[in-house]
Formats: sequence, structure tokens, C-alpha cells
Amino acid sequence: MVRCASLFSQLVALFNKGQFDHLVREHGAERYGKGFSSWDHFVAMLFCQLAQAKSLREICGGLASTMGKLRHLGMKDAPKKSTLSYANMHRPWEMFRDLFYTTLDLCNAVAPKKGKFRFKNKLLSLDSTTIALCLSLFPWAEFRRTKGPQTPPSAGS
Repeated sequence: MVRCASLFSQLVALFNKGQFDHLVREHGAERYGKGFSSWDHFVAMLFCQLAQAKSLREICGGLASTMGKLRHLGMKDAPKKSTLSYANMHRPWEMFRDLFYTTLDLCNAVAPKKGKFRFKNKLLSLDSTTIALCLSLFPWAEFRRTKGPQTPPSAGS
């Protein structure tokens, strides 16, 4: 059986759930939390960072668009904007700081100590940024509104 997982679920799997639960109890992060766990809050904030979301609407909409695949991340449902806002205001930020340092220590322990890290195979990166074209610089990119037959630009112009 071939098991495929999204990059996001693989990243979430790197975090130790037992250590996370210990930090939640240590900081009292679940106090007054009704139905929205600290793990759900963490996954939503991690999604916010990776998706470069600028608003609560983007976070909640992005998580809601996964169509039931949130169970693989340990979440029941996508959070509502008001719930996420309340959690951001009332949950202790120190818990997330401690989680960062715990994860950093784990990564430093696993990372190779000698030499410079290199990939064995050729590494390709894709850039998905949008480049706005200017019509004065690129006259061939002229936008046409009609759906009828379009004549190609004349060779003389």
C-alpha cells in the first residue's frame, strides 16, 4: 500500500504530540478552551505562516478548503474567525515559544555535525511569484475583450 501525505501533514508530523501536550499542561493553555484545542490553534497558526496568510479569513478559508482532510492533521473542523481571534488573544504565547525551542533542540540533535550539508542530487527550485506585465513594454500582450475571430498584429507594426 502506497501512503501519500501532503507536505503540510509531513511538517505537522515532525512535532512531538506528547511534548506538545506537556507544554499545554505546563502553561495552562487549555484553560477556558471550549472545543478549540491548543493543537487546532497550533495547526492553524502553522498554516498561517506557511500560506503567508494576511487575515483570519484567509486562514479559516484555507483550512476549510481542504474538504475533510483536516483529520489527518489532528483537527476536527476548520476554525471560525471569531474562535481563532479569541484564541490568539487569550492563549499564552509562551507555550509556542517553548515549542519552538524544543523543536529547535531536536533538529540540532538530528542535524549532521561535520561538514556542510549538501543534497546528493540536482536540486531544482520553482518560483511561483506573479510578474505584472506592462503593455507599453510588451505590446504582444494586448488584452482583447471580444470573443470573435482575432486578427494577428500586422508584421509592419
